[in-house]
Amino acid sequence: MLIICDKINTMKKTKIFFGYFALGIIALSMLLPFFAMLNLSFSQNNEIFSYPPSIFAKNLTFKNYINVFAAIPLTKYFLNSLFVATITTIGQVLISAFAGYAFAKLKFKGSDFLFFIILITMMIPPQVNIIPLFFLMREIHLIDTYQALIIPGFFGGFGIFMFRQFFLNLPNELVDSSKIDGCNILDTFLKIALPLALPTIATLAIFTFISSWNSFMWPLVVTNSDNMRTLPLGLAAFKGSFREITAWGDLLACAVICTIPTVFVFLVGKKYFLNDLLQGSLKE
Repeated sequence: MLIICDKINTMKKTKIFFGYFALGIIALSMLLPFFAMLNLSFSQNNEIFSYPPSIFAKNLTFKNYINVFAAIPLTKYFLNSLFVATITTIGQVLISAFAGYAFAKLKFKGSDFLFFIILITMMIPPQVNIIPLFFLMREIHLIDTYQALIIPGFFGGFGIFMFRQFFLNLPNELVDSSKIDGCNILDTFLKIALPLALPTIATLAIFTFISSWNSFMWPLVVTNSDNMRTLPLGLAAFKGSFREITAWGDLLACAVICTIPTVFVFLVGKKYFLNDLLQGSLKE
């Protein structure tokens, strides 16, 4: 009997080892392009397409980064993207949290039908909304402003759906006890429900920030001046400035700068993001 148990434990350990090994290989394969981008951004242009390719840059240089800051107002683009992505994230998280709590805990006439309409909007491609949104922003004179870049990002069916599903699993007894203690609806939401929703807040914040940071089409349509450009538009303009020979080292350096904030946001919210995934997997 002991021999059989030992064999079973050995098989389990072997499966776990190979499982982690396979996950490690997958992780490395996904990190390889980022490592290559970072490595080549410090390489000279004649080394980027050298054969055989080198794993590490032979002659490290910061010239590519210096060239980028000298060629375009990268700091302005960076600050524009950071401001737009941050305010958009805060706005969408707050609006989605309020709406999700209302749909989950406050029963009102037509709530199910209204939530069904919100779910339908999730099936509409974002590109379909660009033209109506553009005409709307033009009518209220918000073209080429921060408001035009930020306000449309406040509203999203995905965030409302996430918060509604979380608050549905919040025990009603907890809400009822807060009423007995004298809390009104707003106090219950702000002091009890919202702090418990930190994993959902972090998850939506990560998704929203990355989506807003990488947004290209909407800023391209709604902005005219160079002063309002975001970082993806600046990167595209920088790439289009090359006439004969593309300075790939400079482009890669610009791409690294574009990637740093999204990686930072994910690392900061990773703990809560993983907790949200675990909570979802453990629900009965």
